[in-house]
Parts: sequence; structure tokens; C-alpha cells
Amino acid sequence: MVTRHMKKLINEPSAVVDEMLDGMVAAHPDEVRRLEDSNVLVRRDAPVEGKVAVVSGGGSGHEPTHAGYLGPGMLDGAAAGEVFTSPTADEVSEMVQACDGGEGVLMVIKNYEGDVMNFETAGELAEMESDVDVAKVVVNDDVAVEDSLYTSGRRGVCGTIFVHKVAGAMADEGGDLDDVQRVAQKVIDNVATMGTALTSCITPEKGEPTFDLGEDEIELGIGIHGEPGVERVEMMSADEITERLTENVLDDLDPDEGAEVATIVNGMGGTPLSELYIVNRKLQSMLDDRGLETWDAWVGDYMTSLDMQGCSVTVLVLDDELKELLAHPVETPALTVT
Repeated sequence: MVTRHMKKLINEPSAVVDEMLDGMVAAHPDEVRRLEDSNVLVRRDAPVEGKVAVVSGGGSGHEPTHAGYLGPGMLDGAAAGEVFTSPTADEVSEMVQACDGGEGVLMVIKNYEGDVMNFETAGELAEMESDVDVAKVVVNDDVAVEDSLYTSGRRGVCGTIFVHKVAGAMADEGGDLDDVQRVAQKVIDNVATMGTALTSCITPEKGEPTFDLGEDEIELGIGIHGEPGVERVEMMSADEITERLTENVLDDLDPDEGAEVATIVNGMGGTPLSELYIVNRKLQSMLDDRGLETWDAWVGDYMTSLDMQGCSVTVLVLDDELKELLAHPVETPALTVT
């Protein structure tokens, strides 16, 4: 029996990533291109000579992450694995080499064991094969869990977008590989995220929810791969959910009063924008109550989990350098800063 949960705009489940990438290139032919026989998209003009390249990637299903952030001021390459699966080391190595403009490549890796292993192997391969200088950072902004099924340490989630933005800006401004790595790490050291799921997501292959959630239940502290959260609670109001997420994030960061922050209220893929704005309203009033100054607030779908209903709250504590880099112009399919 086919349930209504299973309806998806797909052809074959096994063709989802391939067809999605083709469709993306067809939508943005002046901005991105696909490396032959691979699931890697790069900037149309890659490699950019004389500039440090910033590359990332991971499982598909988190769109617009990662390829949505390809372009001037942000990423040079994005490797797409199958849904919720790390890209292969070979593909990541090919991406690194295709993006190297002679000044080295920074790999931005989310802290999942498969991603870390494959990217590190890829970096070594690329260094052996073409003498490219490779550096890395590992994003671990999820405050919900210290260790999980897929990670040792904390998971990398939506804070990764700020890492892409800042590292990409520093590279665009002519920073060297050490500088680009340094500012990326600065973001990682000052950013925290926590998410909630109102529903499970449904992967194309499985065609049914990845975890069972009662009609009146939600999960707090979810990852982005359909893994359940750290706590299952009864449905609460938007303000109550926002309080739980934001308090955990701020407790982790412990910012000084008067500090300036940038925030993301990120949709998990199935949440209306109206609901994300309601969450942002409460988030901003809580920051205000704590004596924190919001320098910039992003609201929308930045790092999703297929069709999950839910959201995450990200806070980044800023200094002058990070503000300048966040304000740096960027033009990508999913993010434009003028």
C-alpha cells in the first residue's frame, strides 16, 4: 500500500542525486559546472588562479548545502554523496585538484566519521597526485550531543554555512591558506547550533519515515541525517521550543554581555517560512534580554534534512574581522550578499 508520506517528485530513487545535479547545472549554467563522470560541482571558472580554493561536500539531502554555495566569495567546489552518505575519497580528491589555483585548498568537513575519513584520505591523495597544498577544518557546532552513532565529538550542522561564508570571503580577499584556515577555525570556535524535528524525514530509497514520532511528540537535538534527537518531548509552542534550543546554544557559547552575534534560523526542508519567522521573533527577543546585539539575522532553508519539518537555531559570536568577512559580497545560487 502506498501511503501519502511516500509521494515524492522523483523518478528512480537511485537516480536522485545524478538528476538533481544535472538540474542544478541547467538552472545555473553561468555559475556552476559538473566534473565529468562525477557527482562534483565546481564554480564555472574553477580553478581560480592565484586564489586559495575552499571546498566542501557531504551527503545529499541537505540542499541548498553544499553546491548552492558555489561561487565568488564562497565555495569553489562541492562534492555530493548519495543521500545522507559521504562522497567517496576519489571524488573529493578529484574536486580538490580541479579547484586548486596554485595557492592551496581548504577542505571544510562536517564532523561525521565517514566525511572526516574520506576527506582526509582525499587530501592525502591529492597531495600525492598533484602536489597541491591541502588544509582542513572540521565543523562541530551541534551542542546537542557530545558523541553519536556517526561521530566522535559533536556533529557538524548549520554553523557550517558561516564557515563557508567567512573562509570564502578571506580567500576572495587574497588571504593565504593559513589565513583562510584560521578564520574558518575562528568561526568553528565561536558558533553553536541546536535543532528540533516535528516530523521525521523520508529518504528516497526507504520511502518511509526514518524514525517514528507520535502525533503530539517532537524530537529535540536532532542531527541532519534523519537521526532522532537526544530527547523526545510533547509538542510545545514555538516560543517554548525556541527557548529550549536557544538556551542550550547560549549556555555553550557563554557570550559576554554586549557581544555582537549573527544568527540563523534554519528550516529543515518541510517548514513554512512563516513558522521560521515566528521562531526568529522569539530568538531575537531572547538575545535582546541577554544584552546581546544582533548584527545580522538569516532566516530560511540553509541546511535541510530532505522534507523534515523542524528547524535549527545557530548563533555566531562576532568580532570585527568576522563581521567584515560576513559582509563581503558573495554570489551563489543559494546566497547573495551585495
